[in-house]
Amino acid sequence: MAGDGLPRIAVVGAGIFARTQYIPRLREIAHLVLLKTIWSRTKPRWGDAGLEEIMGDASISAVAVVLAGQVQVDLSLKMLKAGKHVIQATMEAETALSVYNSFPNQFPYKPIWALAENYRFEPAFVESRKLMSDIGDMMNIQVIVEGSMNSSNPYFNSSWRRNFVGGFILDMGVHFIAGLRMMVGSEIATVSSISRHVDKALPPPDNICSLFQLENGCAGVFVFAVNSRTPKILWRVDGTRGTVQIERGIASGKHGYQVLFTNENGQCQTTFYPFCGVNEELKAFVHDIVQANKDGDHKAEPRSSYVEGARDVAVLEAMLESSAKQGTMVQVKKF
Repeated sequence: MAGDGLPRIAVVGAGIFARTQYIPRLREIAHLVLLKTIWSRTKPRWGDAGLEEIMGDASISAVAVVLAGQVQVDLSLKMLKAGKHVIQATMEAETALSVYNSFPNQFPYKPIWALAENYRFEPAFVESRKLMSDIGDMMNIQVIVEGSMNSSNPYFNSSWRRNFVGGFILDMGVHFIAGLRMMVGSEIATVSSISRHVDKALPPPDNICSLFQLENGCAGVFVFAVNSRTPKILWRVDGTRGTVQIERGIASGKHGYQVLFTNENGQCQTTFYPFCGVNEELKAFVHDIVQANKDGDHKAEPRSSYVEGARDVAVLEAMLESSAKQGTMVQVKKF
């Protein structure tokens, strides 16, 4: 914490998402946090020495790790071990959590490990969760994702997404699972899935269809095509007294989510929520690191918890495991 009372944060990574989302969003909340350093692997003068400099700089209290999935967890653990609070997207989970939980209590606070790129902070999902109590008992759930991961997408040629098992299904799918879990408020217990490799321009698999069952007994389907001619993303829950649906869309030139709530009388209420999840998650992260530095026992905002990310990944991993076993039912690992 600096003399002006604002925490300092470093961004590790300067790729597409860091440049187009994190750095601009951090500048928008400059009254809450100061961006002190940007580390890039493409600039040799930063390299390992630059990372050591960030870890050793007492004025930097937090780090946003925005790197390839294969390396970001190891780097995040190094930063956490150095006493830095960390926010990052989630990929690898079980081993990383075990290492994090085993860290000795060598600081006045437990470094916060927060989850980034997190649909739980999108207002559409926050508000839809509240509407769930108005639709009665859940009868069925649909999650339909027809993606647009083609050569015009800036992430299409991302090498790291092509070089691990699960490819785009895992990298993109965790967000859709996060939205589902946030919306229904019940954990996914079992899955039975079939995946295929249809579009040879994409790494396998690029299509997956899964039947899942929640712990509360309700069943649903998760259908995901990484690239489709008719892009569409929606979550829909049908209840005994109404339905709630979230669909990706555009209104007044802004990208976001359309929330449709239909009550038992058949009346439909529609509300549009522009994207602002990155802003909200960063503001929550800054609040948490300020509180953690004051109170060593402060816990991160539950939606930010890295455990939530581990649970999202566990669902996708169970789906891929089921597919490898020709659709055999698989229990989702619990965290």
